[in-house]
Amino acid sequence: MKEDNILDMNNKSRLTADITFLMLKGAGYAAVVVVAIWFLIAAFAAIGRALPEESRDTPDPINRAAPMEQTVAD
Repeated sequence: MKEDNILDMNNKSRLTADITFLMLKGAGYAAVVVVAIWFLIAAFAAIGRALPEESRDTPDPINRAAPMEQTVAD
């Protein structure tokens, strides 16, 4: 059976090259995921900066601290 060894490499060198290629491929996939997450965070930050200043001063729509404030004031 003929091997597909077009570069005339010995088995150890070919194994090293295959492992290196697979590690670089995995690192590329990880980089794509990290950059995609970074773009999502940057988009949310850009939307937050685009909102008017008054929206940052509004009270919390779910005021969970109100019952605590009443008991502390008593």
